[in-house]
Amino acid sequence: MSRSPIAEHGIIGDLRTAALVSTRGVVDWFCAPRFDSPSVFAALLDDERGGGWAIEPTCEVVTRHQFYFPDTNILITRFLTEDGIVEVQDYMPILRPHDPDHRQRLVRRVVNVRGDVRVRVRVQPRPDYGRTTPRATGDRRRVRFDSAGLRLELNSTVDLDVDDGVATAEFSLAGQDAALFVLTVGDGEDGCSQDWFDATVRFWRDWLSQSRYTGRWREMVHRSALTLKLLTHEPTGAVIAAPTLGLPEQLGGERNWDYRYVWLRDAAFTLYALLRLGFTDEAEAFTGWLTDRVTDDHDGSLGPLRVMYTIDGDSDLDEVELDHLSGYGGSRPVRVGNAAAGQLQLDVYGEIIDSIYLFDKYGEGISHDSWSSLCVLLDWLMDNWDRPDHGIWESRGGPKQHTFSRVMCWVAVERMVRVARRRGLPADLTRWTTVRDEIYAQVMDRAWTGEAFAGVLDDGELDAAVLLMPMVKFCSPTDPRFLSTLDTIDANLVVDDSLVFRYDRADGLDGDEGTFSLCSFWWVEALARTGQHDRARLAMEKMFTYANHLGLYAEEIALTGEQLGNFPQAFTHLSLISAATNLDRFYS
Repeated sequence: MSRSPIAEHGIIGDLRTAALVSTRGVVDWFCAPRFDSPSVFAALLDDERGGGWAIEPTCEVVTRHQFYFPDTNILITRFLTEDGIVEVQDYMPILRPHDPDHRQRLVRRVVNVRGDVRVRVRVQPRPDYGRTTPRATGDRRRVRFDSAGLRLELNSTVDLDVDDGVATAEFSLAGQDAALFVLTVGDGEDGCSQDWFDATVRFWRDWLSQSRYTGRWREMVHRSALTLKLLTHEPTGAVIAAPTLGLPEQLGGERNWDYRYVWLRDAAFTLYALLRLGFTDEAEAFTGWLTDRVTDDHDGSLGPLRVMYTIDGDSDLDEVELDHLSGYGGSRPVRVGNAAAGQLQLDVYGEIIDSIYLFDKYGEGISHDSWSSLCVLLDWLMDNWDRPDHGIWESRGGPKQHTFSRVMCWVAVERMVRVARRRGLPADLTRWTTVRDEIYAQVMDRAWTGEAFAGVLDDGELDAAVLLMPMVKFCSPTDPRFLSTLDTIDANLVVDDSLVFRYDRADGLDGDEGTFSLCSFWWVEALARTGQHDRARLAMEKMFTYANHLGLYAEEIALTGEQLGNFPQAFTHLSLISAATNLDRFYS
């Protein structure tokens, strides 16, 4: 199986895990039974050892097309060949919300559209990140793959051959013939009901129907919303940053991270984006998950929250290297776990509290237990906001006094004051407002260089994160200081009117990286808020040209236009939603 470019993929999932399917018809990334479980298919990171599931015509393919069944996360890949047209329908069935009897299945239905097309199938599971060849047993149409701690069962409507842990088939389709393959995590069952497809269509369309978005970029916004929903873990309420690991920020470089965890920052921004569209259930579920993380019994040096957690809320994320994998395009090391879990990143308190403030404002309202947990967070922050930290970008060059961290500490206090006053909740408002004003004064006195707000206090380093200052209401978008900052960022971090680098400093790692798509959409929003509406709209349209064929984005974009980093990335899609909803206000 040959490696496909990052952008040549669609994603399917069942709100427990996800799979990537390339335009070549290959499932080359799939972890089971959860997002953060070891991979079953990982050809994306090593086409020899990783394992994958390929379905493709045997004759020459003239062209390929891939699209989603409208308003769903059901993926269709069409092959136009010399002998006819065949399509593969890929999905993970979701029969009903919060289904206690949910079974994890990956369904692939091959349908002949026209002509007489011969198709080959190769199913090669390699569990535990490609370190295991499972024992394969079974009859001609049912194969079990057994390895330590994991059983997979493949059911097929065509005969299969099995050899050395690999199941293969080759068959012809004519007329409206179809062949069906179902890979079940655990013990499988015979057949596949059309009800699975219909129920999954109904689930996604019912969910999307809650959207209040009626703006000009409906297709891109709704695809982003559907993608963010795929990154939620329904049983726990957790929200992950991306479903992949090891996809490089620089091809051949060392910036290869594992993003299959709950970054509090990413989750908070995700909830903000979904709330803006009218989706409240996800915020309620995540607030419950977060409340369970907050405790008075914590390591005082890092505070009551960690930067990231596993889906179950474990903060022990030791970073190890998978030396046996070659990495995407030779990008090594391939890392599992993430050492940034042990960093102090003070901005997460602002992002979490801001998202819960919005949930309280637009959703069902926060409970007494949630308010008590927030007060625990704020009590700690009152005494620790002035410490150096690793910042939003998780620098491995040591802690600094990051401007954005100070701004988000201000947000944390300011939003708590708002909620307490609006709801009449118990609060030490005198202390809170005093600290809030101290933070504000420090940023204004020590982050301002005379030309721009710097990324670090008493320093001239630029950082695109300060674009959020008016978005979080720290300052007015027409404040002369912010307008000057915008001009400075434009001159130093923005390329091609839309692509934006996140900073201009050393970060403790070798090599370079691409432009950061989150910052590019922040740039759009900043332009819109400062009254440069036509320029913002042009930058927005240009950013859309960097999406893949399905409207999906990785974390970064190279100056060549190639997508880089883990895929699809929640950060990018949530910032697209925010930019679109804000820019729409000026064109309604």
